[in-house]
Amino acid sequence: MHEWKSKISGIVDGHVHMGSSASEKTMLGIRQATGIDKMTLVSIQDPRTGAGLPQSLYMKARHPGTFFVFAGLNHAEKLSGGRVTAPSLVEQVDGILALGCDGIKMIEGKPTSRQQMDIPVTDPYFADYWAHVEELGLPIVWHVNDPEEFWDPAKIPGWAKERNWGYGPQDVTKEQLYAEVDKVLNRYPNLKIIFAHFYFLSADLDRAGRFLDEHPTVSFDLAPGIEMLYNLSGNPDASRAFFLKYAGRIVFGTDLASSQTVEEGRFRAGIVFRWLESDDTFRVPEAADFLLGPPEDGLIRGMSLPADVLMQIYSANFADRVAPGPRPLDIQRAIEECERLAALAEAISGVPSAETEAAQVARRLRRAPGGL
Repeated sequence: MHEWKSKISGIVDGHVHMGSSASEKTMLGIRQATGIDKMTLVSIQDPRTGAGLPQSLYMKARHPGTFFVFAGLNHAEKLSGGRVTAPSLVEQVDGILALGCDGIKMIEGKPTSRQQMDIPVTDPYFADYWAHVEELGLPIVWHVNDPEEFWDPAKIPGWAKERNWGYGPQDVTKEQLYAEVDKVLNRYPNLKIIFAHFYFLSADLDRAGRFLDEHPTVSFDLAPGIEMLYNLSGNPDASRAFFLKYAGRIVFGTDLASSQTVEEGRFRAGIVFRWLESDDTFRVPEAADFLLGPPEDGLIRGMSLPADVLMQIYSANFADRVAPGPRPLDIQRAIEECERLAALAEAISGVPSAETEAAQVARRLRRAPGGL
């Protein structure tokens, strides 16, 4: 089994998922095994369970200077049909900043999210939010769309089928989602957005380039989506030329998750390192996590990017858009927010608040904010 570690130090991963706070040891093991210096925990909130943000706040509290936190929006009021009240999106943004979070994570743009809450991002519901975030210059990591094959039953990969990520005529289309984003960016042209997974434009570099040219404040991250690596490996010379031209607009990411094993995390990050740094032709290792698919799915061809470009992608671009290091967490506010989210989850779903991830994190932080 071929393992690959980056030759570059000080890497910032702009796209990581934290599961339960009980998986702290695994996440730390993945970070050590991959050699990644700092991680950005993109934290999708689930108001029904109280999970998503609390475990990321926990890691930020426990390991200052190591974990950035991008907090997801909480649509409890909409998802409950108005049975509960929650802060407005503008109030949530102010609360996210007061906690010490570093940015916002948006999943509103993934078709599965649209299935749960059918409100376009162009709806008046979001208008004050967009204006406020633009005014603050707060960075957003935004997942919009999915791979094109998810709309084709004959092409959708097995791992996507298992997660019900296949879409049909009843679902929002890929082009409709792109059109909505265009309207938002035209209305709020100074939004500072990092579009996750290369904005799912890896199969059309001409369009990707036009999009970056038209919107100078946005960037793409490299969290795979294994289709991104296969698409860009189809013409490695053209892909390398794109990366050289837009070196200042690309942010490193892996989509690492604490639900993976340390070995899976090492191989996932290693695939991206090897693709960026070498001129190797290789396949996904058998030990990689199932979301990358089996080795026989395709070839990955490395781009052998120069060191100065690697430094931009691995850390400088993120620092320019966010900060060189994470903001300090307000522990007391974090405890209070976790307790609020636990109570909200109980009101929506009936799950006892004490059993939620949010309440568990609040108890741990109250007991020993500096260590367990």
